[in-house]
Amino acid sequence: MRPTAPQMVALALTTTLAATALTACGGGSSGDKNTVRIAFHKETDNKVTFRDDYLKFVAKKFEKRYPGKKVDLVPIQAPQQDYYTKIQQMMRSPKTAPDLVYEDTFLINSDIKSGYLRPLDNYLADWDDWNQFEPAAKRAAGGADGQIYGVPDGTDTRGLWFNKKLFKKAGLPQDWRPRTWNDVLKAARTLKRKVPGVIPLNVFAGKGAGEATAMQGFEMLLYGTGKDPLYDPKAKKWVKGGKGFRESLKFLGTVYSERLGPDEDQVVDPNVTTDVATHLLPKEKLAIALDGSWLSQFWVKTGGKPWPQWKETMGLAPMPTQHGEAPGEVSMSGGWTWSIPRHSDNPDLAWKMIRTMQTKQNAVEWCIRGSQVAVRQDVARDSRYQKSMPGTKFFTQRVQHTHYRPALPVYPQVSAAIAEATESVATGEASPQAAAKAYDEQLDSIADGATVTK
Repeated sequence: MRPTAPQMVALALTTTLAATALTACGGGSSGDKNTVRIAFHKETDNKVTFRDDYLKFVAKKFEKRYPGKKVDLVPIQAPQQDYYTKIQQMMRSPKTAPDLVYEDTFLINSDIKSGYLRPLDNYLADWDDWNQFEPAAKRAAGGADGQIYGVPDGTDTRGLWFNKKLFKKAGLPQDWRPRTWNDVLKAARTLKRKVPGVIPLNVFAGKGAGEATAMQGFEMLLYGTGKDPLYDPKAKKWVKGGKGFRESLKFLGTVYSERLGPDEDQVVDPNVTTDVATHLLPKEKLAIALDGSWLSQFWVKTGGKPWPQWKETMGLAPMPTQHGEAPGEVSMSGGWTWSIPRHSDNPDLAWKMIRTMQTKQNAVEWCIRGSQVAVRQDVARDSRYQKSMPGTKFFTQRVQHTHYRPALPVYPQVSAAIAEATESVATGEASPQAAAKAYDEQLDSIADGATVTK
């Protein structure tokens, strides 16, 4: 099939970015035993520097603790989907592999299968702090072989952020708590009618946003339609696009056909996730965002888009299940880990860096700066962490009813197929039924026929 113009642009961008990554890495570890090179994701907005600033903060502590050792930070500025491609290309060769890489948990098993990552069990066995990590966080960093391939620096949950000022203009309650999907749509329709010029609701639905579309967009809907709607762990098979899948696509179709969401060019923009956080919400151009616990990291004093008024302006509500079925709400959780590439020249030094990042004091600092939900029990109990953000308690409470993506090597391909289905519906190219059928065909190929219909 001939690629579309946007696909050709994306391919060219990815190729360019990948080449930049290889150059930026300075030839990988290059045999320098005194330097630990750290590759991490930098947001596309140059003002968003919370992760860079934190790593510089920890690097100073590391270099002071280990005289003669140096930290070389390798920020990879790209849309998230391109970042995944770049770090995978870097990790393939000893010439370009960093010593430490920031790894999204949804990629861990596929990267293990590709031989990119090094198991950390030997290091963890002698590290008492590992006992402080929540079991679910440990599982998220684990491989199908039972070994651990990363140390999580936090987790996340998701919900509905809403602008209380815009809600007041629309005559909607300041303590809004929708009970069903229909309640969400009703509020969006009221906002469209009463506050013209404002985007009522954003639910990510384009291939450009990649995993953000799959996880905090579509799966936040899908997991509100019934048990194990994406993968059946008992049957060990992927679930085809049945009723819940079609209903989730139908919801997206309603949002975009009624013009309750962003315009089509925003839907497909690979920078849309950053744009929502740094422009649409702070400029009060978006009323409701189905999004993650980390958004406030952009708005704090040290964030990329300082917005002091956010604490009074933004409200929070759980995302309801489709018809209010028990437990009445849904969330998805993921998170990122610090992993050591298999081709790292300095794995022992990289491990010392991980331990420096994960002292309790530094872990608290990161959770506050990064608006992370704590994965360490001692951090979760810390008073500074508990009081750090107005949303900390809210998002921590969502952990009780959260879901995790299937930790399987083919999940990234499933995620891409989901994003493709959502985009086709959001842009009007396909009906929910047609998009679900196309997804089923892809899923059969991806899962090698290991699928089941519910």
